[in-house]
Amino acid sequence: MDKSSCLVIAGEKSGEEHFLSFFDGILANCPDTHFYGVGGDQMSDKGVELLYHLNEFSSWGFSEVIGKIPFYYNALNKVASEVAKRKTKTAILVDFQTFNLKLAVRLKKLGVKVLYYVAPQAWAWKEFRVKALSESVHTLFSIIPFEKKWFGQRGVNSVISVPHPLYHTYSKYWQNIDDRQFGGFFKNKKINILILPGSRNFEARLLLPRFFDAISEIKKNWDVCVSTVKSPSISETFFDYYGDQIDIFHESTNISEALLGADFAFAASGTVTLACALFGVPTVVCYKGSLLEQFAYDNFISYRGPISLANIVNDKLLFPEFIQDSVNTYNLIKFFNAICTDEIAYEKMTKELTMTRNRLVGDDRDIAEYMASIIKEN
Repeated sequence: MDKSSCLVIAGEKSGEEHFLSFFDGILANCPDTHFYGVGGDQMSDKGVELLYHLNEFSSWGFSEVIGKIPFYYNALNKVASEVAKRKTKTAILVDFQTFNLKLAVRLKKLGVKVLYYVAPQAWAWKEFRVKALSESVHTLFSIIPFEKKWFGQRGVNSVISVPHPLYHTYSKYWQNIDDRQFGGFFKNKKINILILPGSRNFEARLLLPRFFDAISEIKKNWDVCVSTVKSPSISETFFDYYGDQIDIFHESTNISEALLGADFAFAASGTVTLACALFGVPTVVCYKGSLLEQFAYDNFISYRGPISLANIVNDKLLFPEFIQDSVNTYNLIKFFNAICTDEIAYEKMTKELTMTRNRLVGDDRDIAEYMASIIKEN
């Protein structure tokens, strides 16, 4: 190929969004570089050549990943082969931990400088991954405050702390959030409850019944407006089934609007919990998975800290977390009553939550410019 090349692996939608947050800056600095690899439609529209679409890569849960192992090994071989054929010398690997770490080891042997964006959560489980990072990765980018020090102490020489992607996404709303009058429902007893059932069908199937059981109890004492965000990856069947219990539907592109209008939320564990914190919305965080996943968690994962990003970033349990059988009406109602019947407690929590943004700023570094400089070295 006449152009220099750079490999990009974004195996999930969130990874594509991470990459796109700095890709324009890289393009501006590297107009003659050809980008190829794994991504979605938006990356393709930007000119990235897709060897695989992220829809082929995406999987969720222990059991689903097991079934796709042969696919992932074939993909590793194909990607490594393309890198060797094209004589690519730089790779940007975005999240997608298990696949990308195995790929990083192969790329190192091919003389490729690996820029690994979004450090794997080795502090939660599989700490042995740090060895692969220290030996194979040129630069590691971390998005959670304590990670830079944690990885540095364990032998990863080049770690750059970057602003969490949600910081950039929602920074334009800081003034709206600061100007908002939280807790208006204490005067009129009309409360806006936001339902965030996750982005996977199994999450919606397991969590929505529990959420609406809790809301049914709340409605006995409150005037409730129920809203939700329609993730495009969740079957319309769920929204049709619960449609008569939902007052407002927000598209996934309008989650900021949904959060600005919410007084309280029931949410699946995931990145969205950090969004709830940034917007100052008190939230109950829930996770329910298969029995196989519960077995794996109980027997192979030693981490027992917080599961939601909001709590991990703040290093405290601001949001209550309920897992598996503890996701029940009693627990959900208990926290709702504790926070939504005490105006002082509610005000204190919303103020603390909105300060989450201050923990996400990262190092004073232009990530796109830094990555471009590494690409141009080759």
